[in-house]
Order: sequence, then C-alpha cells, then structure tokens
Amino acid sequence: MSELNVEWALRELEEFISLSTTHSNGGYTETLASEDEITPQAEVVERILNRIIPNWRAKIAIRSSFESQWKPLRDMCIRAHEILKRRDEISENLGDNAPRVSASDFHSWVWSGAESLWQSGHYREAVEGAIRKINAETQNKLGRRDLSETKLFNEAFSENPPAVGKPRLHRMSDDGSDTFKSVQRGARTFAEGVFAGIRNPLAHEVDVEMSQQQALEYLAALSILARWVDGSTLEVAR
Repeated sequence: MSELNVEWALRELEEFISLSTTHSNGGYTETLASEDEITPQAEVVERILNRIIPNWRAKIAIRSSFESQWKPLRDMCIRAHEILKRRDEISENLGDNAPRVSASDFHSWVWSGAESLWQSGHYREAVEGAIRKINAETQNKLGRRDLSETKLFNEAFSENPPAVGKPRLHRMSDDGSDTFKSVQRGARTFAEGVFAGIRNPLAHEVDVEMSQQQALEYLAALSILARWVDGSTLEVAR
C-alpha cells in the first residue's frame, strides 16, 4: 500500500467537518448537511482515521443526548486534521527521523489476515489471523491440505527434490550449491521459529493481550515469511 496522500486526506476531513457542523433550529440542534450527505463521507474519514490515530474508536468520546450523533466522529476528525496539518512540526519537535513502519505496508497476506482485528485493537488475534492466512495461502500454493504449520513448511522448503504429492518451494534455482541449501534451510528454520516462538505461545495465552508494538514486530516477521512463500517457485515431480 502506498503512503497516505496527506493533501487528499486533509480535504476529506475538512469536508466531513463542514458537513457535520451544527446549528440551532428552534431549540433543536441540526447539522448543516443531511444524513444522506454525511453518511458516505463518514465512511471515508473513518478509513483515514485508521491510518492517523491508532485504535481511535476506543478513544472516541461519548456524546450527550443533546449533541449531534456525528459530534464524536467530528471531534476525532478535527484532531486528525490538526495532526496532519502540523505533521512536520510535530515530527521535528517530538521524534527522530528513524523509519516508520506501517502494518498496512506488510505483505498483503499478512495485512488482509490481520486488518479487521487490528483496527478494533485486538492485536493478539490480529497476529493469529495473519498466521492463519499465511498457512492457508501456502497450502493453496502447494495444493496440500494434509499438512499445516511447521510440518507444511518443513515439506515446502525441503532441500530434497519434489516427489509425487510433495511439491517444493524453491527460493532460488536448485543448482546443487551450498547457497541453495542454505537458503532453503533458512526459510525452513525461520518458519519453524515463527510457529514455535509466535504461534504456539499465542495458542496458550488466549486471555493475554499484547501491545501494539509487539504485535507490529510479529507481523513484520510474518511478512518476511509470506514474501518468501509468495516469491518462491513451485517445483513438482516430473
């Protein structure tokens, strides 16, 4: 996914803020625009907020019965607008120039498996969703449903030639070199580490939530594995 188009995002936020502006009408509070105009714009700004203010839904204020239903979302959009408008100033004064990582820039298998749970703040479940997605896509590429997780990847990245019913994934051409063997072994042991060090502990810690930073680091590791699988050549017995 490409970087956020800041100028576009600012315009969309401004449009929603304008549409949801309220005024008094005979003792009632009304928005300047109709529900039909505001609702589709709300869909757009919610996606923008997902990129700018992590877990923003949990931070949104509860409105009073006298306020417009759009006020909490409007207030959040005002915050996001200010963050974007002053992004250079904020970066200069609050942070260094170290690279920033966005989960949406990881391999598509990882983010598609994690996105919905990530946006709702369920980071542990998001990591599990990404792992399930990688496992399923690997099964699809190999055409195997009889194996999963560690056993699946051990077979996939085996240094042995493909056999009937046992296709392989080669990250480079099998030229019999030590480099080929090293690359295959690296992918195989990396996958084993993912399932032993990430997947298995998660399965036994169902009531333990993890931090966003830890989840992001786990997704980064999963993205490497996904790219290796996706970029490998499928080799079948001839």
